[in-house]
Amino acid sequence: MHESSLARNVLDLVLARAEGARVVAVRGRVCETERLSVASVGFHFEALARGTVAEGARLELAVLHARARCRVCGVEYLPEHHVLMCPACGDLDGEALDATGVWVDAIEVDAR
Repeated sequence: MHESSLARNVLDLVLARAEGARVVAVRGRVCETERLSVASVGFHFEALARGTVAEGARLELAVLHARARCRVCGVEYLPEHHVLMCPACGDLDGEALDATGVWVDAIEVDAR
């Protein structure tokens, strides 16, 4: 499941930066070329964080769907499953318009 691997990526980034401090909240973004479930990413993050300093942390994640443009007919569209196939003309020569990936913008830790 793609949401699980994205949650793992977020957790790995958080654990690398938390330096052993208890994590209270994580704010960030995920942008992909397929539809994602915010709830599913959160569920996997919660499960993967058990037993770590991020256990119980709030995940405030904006999940965005990257756009693409057909280089043949110029139509902008939301791709499915990482395939940049144009829904208007069927051509596979799509151009990604947004950067894809995972960003952790802020990590809130317990100051105690």
